[in-house]
Amino acid sequence: MNLEQLIHECCKNNTKAQEQIYRLLAPKLFSVCLKYSRNHEEAKDNLQESFLIIFDKIKQFNRIGSFEGWAKRIVINYVLQQYRKQSVFEIVSEKIPADEEIEIDDDLISIEFLTKIIQELPDRYRLVFNLYVLDGYSHKEIADMLAISIGTSKSNLARAKAILKSKIELNNTLEVKKSK
Repeated sequence: MNLEQLIHECCKNNTKAQEQIYRLLAPKLFSVCLKYSRNHEEAKDNLQESFLIIFDKIKQFNRIGSFEGWAKRIVINYVLQQYRKQSVFEIVSEKIPADEEIEIDDDLISIEFLTKIIQELPDRYRLVFNLYVLDGYSHKEIADMLAISIGTSKSNLARAKAILKSKIELNNTLEVKKSK
């Protein structure tokens, strides 16, 4: 069955079609969950809950844009909703630090290390960082999604970058010392 047929069958609650869509999308959507979750276990839980919503709302897919993009949006919205319930966002000063670019030496930094330090960021910083840097949302969109001000979004992004920069610099210093 092609994707269009699978979606049609899922609308009829066909569990075999749901399983095929799950197998098709789970790896990609899990990586989205991993970006926004605190750890691997939370990401697995978020993926499972997101698929329940996807299958529950599949009749609402209007076939404008890709099904994968529609499902990804559901995943992101679900994870953010969990954080909003926990009140991880606090109002911070609107004083926004200067936006700095982070230089990364590919020879010294692995993707595993980057993923690890991003996951270690406080929730409010990690979510804004991922939405802005990795998924390309604007500060206005982030502010709307997270029910925060644009200034808070910008401030949280700057603080996330500062934390990541210091961890990268520390790691680079340690790596240089090891190689001597």
